[in-house]
Amino acid sequence: MSATITAPELAEILFASTLQESDRPTPADVRAAVGGILARDHAAADCLAVLAQEAGDHPDAYVTWMHWALETVRVAYATPAPLAA
Repeated sequence: MSATITAPELAEILFASTLQESDRPTPADVRAAVGGILARDHAAADCLAVLAQEAGDHPDAYVTWMHWALETVRVAYATPAPLAA
């Protein structure tokens, strides 16, 4: 049984990562950050806590940040990952 993660879910994970728009992350950076979070125990709960905190602390900017995260994961996961050497 395999789980499918949707673009909005990936965006939430990216949002909870340390990457920011100002970092200008590459698709590989985004996949690495998301993968690192998914590999941790309690990743879903941690992400939800970050989302709730940021939405409460910065309601005026939250929508803009989430829009960036959604567009960024769409690009990152539409770009093929490089083959391992």
